[in-house]
Amino acid sequence: MKRVVVTGMSGISPIGSDWESIEKNLRAKSNGISHMPAWDRYTDLNTRLAGPVLDFEPSPNFTRRLTRSMGRVSLMAVTATERAMESAGLLNDQTIQDGRMGVSYGSSTGSTDAVSDFGNMLLSGDCSGLNANTYIKMMGHTAPVNIGVYFKLKGRVITTSSACTSASQGIGYASEAIKFGKQQLMVAGGGEELCPTEAAVFDTLFATSTRNDTPELTPRPFDRDRDGLVIGEGAGTLILEELEHAEQRGATIYAELVGYGSNSDGTHVTQPQPATMRKVMELSLEDANLKPEDIAYISAHGTATSRGDAAESQATAELFGSNTPISTLKSYTGHTLGACGALEAWVGIEMMRRGWFHPTINLDNVDEGCADLDYIVGDGRQIDAPYIMSNNFAFGGINTSLIFKKWD
Repeated sequence: MKRVVVTGMSGISPIGSDWESIEKNLRAKSNGISHMPAWDRYTDLNTRLAGPVLDFEPSPNFTRRLTRSMGRVSLMAVTATERAMESAGLLNDQTIQDGRMGVSYGSSTGSTDAVSDFGNMLLSGDCSGLNANTYIKMMGHTAPVNIGVYFKLKGRVITTSSACTSASQGIGYASEAIKFGKQQLMVAGGGEELCPTEAAVFDTLFATSTRNDTPELTPRPFDRDRDGLVIGEGAGTLILEELEHAEQRGATIYAELVGYGSNSDGTHVTQPQPATMRKVMELSLEDANLKPEDIAYISAHGTATSRGDAAESQATAELFGSNTPISTLKSYTGHTLGACGALEAWVGIEMMRRGWFHPTINLDNVDEGCADLDYIVGDGRQIDAPYIMSNNFAFGGINTSLIFKKWD
């Protein structure tokens, strides 16, 4: 089996698009949630909250010809990937174009502006608003395809469109491609562009936060007074590489990916099951040849829904007990859906390298329905963490767990 290391990282998020900005907001306990006046036109939509990326600037290297097939999700994904390639020292390396590097990347859906263009065609019978790139922007694999074309990658393309586990599955499947010798390098991660339709999905389930006048106080994962999740957007990319290849070219190694597990509940589309949540963490530990006590920190999925928080915390407590520190990035960014697994992995690795881990903000009183865990609150915590775990759980009962090892 080949060993898999992380040699490049980047992301675009509601609290920043570089580590310095993100860390500043994490330490200041400042979230990226905003009131969305543009959503007032949707009269039956209860939530007016979201986590938009307000400072997004596409790469200055983009040309009109290169971007005409890109909607916002692809623009963010390719930009994040370009920055990750730069951090990996691969941005202008033409050797990645010989088939040794592939893409494993996902999003819940393509760009919804393009979806609406096709919807208008179906409703009105008018095709005049369509062009050759409309479907390319809409299709579920728009992000990985645009990444592959932009960087001229000729390896395998793995599309992971599994809602909240899109990015973590992208990372996991990329690691397996390298581990089993099918690729030497992989672009891995996920993205999502903000759309009111995605807020409406959760709104119909009465699962969105309606603290519309106090966006700084929500979401509230695991908290007694939470009232639901908030949708966000962004993109995150990890460059994964076979260890010997990375060492031969003198690459900076940020972490080693040592464990990955994925399974499904097989019972209900929207009701998470603690038993299979626990099982996926066990699968990841088995893959890494580790025990629960080896994990020093857990990055929780932590969506701030009553059913999800309860199931996840119970599964975690059954396996780890109450002594493993845990927190969730979604208290800052909202739920970035297809991007969350990559953003949380990136932030987790950056924190592991520095020995400081962010708190869950707005967690004032743990809900009685949530298990007794070591929830990080306050000003965060200094932890010397040799291993961290990052978990994500999605509609359809799809579960993922990643384990990263600190690189000394």
